Amino acid sequence: MKLGFVSAILPDQTLDEVLAFARDNRFETVEVMCWPVGKAERRYAGVTHIDVANLDADGAAAIRAKFAAAGVSLSGLGYYPNILTADAVEAAVYVEHLKKVIAAAPLLGVHQVNTFIGRDPARSLADNWKVCDERWPAIVRQAEQAGVRIGIENCPMYFSQDEWPGGKNLATSPRNWRELFRRIPSPALGLNYDPSHLVWQMMDPIAPLREFADRIYHVHAKDVQLDRVKLNDVGIMATPLEFHRPVLPGRGMIVWPHFFQTLAATGYDGPVCIEVEDRAYEGSLALRHQGLRESGAFLRPMLTA
Repeated sequence: MKLGFVSAILPDQTLDEVLAFARDNRFETVEVMCWPVGKAERRYAGVTHIDVANLDADGAAAIRAKFAAAGVSLSGLGYYPNILTADAVEAAVYVEHLKKVIAAAPLLGVHQVNTFIGRDPARSLADNWKVCDERWPAIVRQAEQAGVRIGIENCPMYFSQDEWPGGKNLATSPRNWRELFRRIPSPALGLNYDPSHLVWQMMDPIAPLREFADRIYHVHAKDVQLDRVKLNDVGIMATPLEFHRPVLPGRGMIVWPHFFQTLAATGYDGPVCIEVEDRAYEGSLALRHQGLRESGAFLRPMLTA
């Protein structure tokens, strides 16, 4: 496995600076954010370290050269919108850009694109599946033709009242993963697996590694703390940030040695990218760098043992 990080936590740095930090701190790979250039719509969104909308063969070659010079690999391209939003015009914009990300991947010498399936939080699960059937097969066909794998992150995207009650991502649980792969059985579609999101949903973050071993294409490393006092007060029907918070790996509830032992036993040898969403490490660039370094120091021995 290659240890790296998600570039979204470094929005104020250029790609050159991101790669220099990775090189100087022993990170082997980076998942690079490819949002359209412009204003972010939420935290960790809107980050553009590679502008795929204006990428040509020469530009891609120059980017590949940057990675080679730094001795760092590109784990995948990241773009995480809500493809199943109720606004069809808005969804079309997201789909168009996602297709540009998929098209850019082979030019950049990478065959992994990470995103969300999406969800309209106001619609039932059954109604969302209908929209999924309308919007996603064509995207997956393009990925197949490009030789690209799509990794769906399992974050429910349910944190605040505007995402109530269903969240903005269908692919949140083993049951829903089975249904997704039943509807779209293509091997071009798999998971970008983040164990932390299972923990705060009160699910086992390790058991699914075995069942979905052939669908785990990319891994995010993030931990989570549950405040049991608050949870006992507000209950699981409250918005999730009322009783949990993301933290650096090793500072939460995931048993990382067991996680990596199980992951390795499934045969996974792909990227593991640290995703810093710990507010204690967001106050400055120096703190965000520190969070990545501390996470790397904690995880690296488990990946190299």
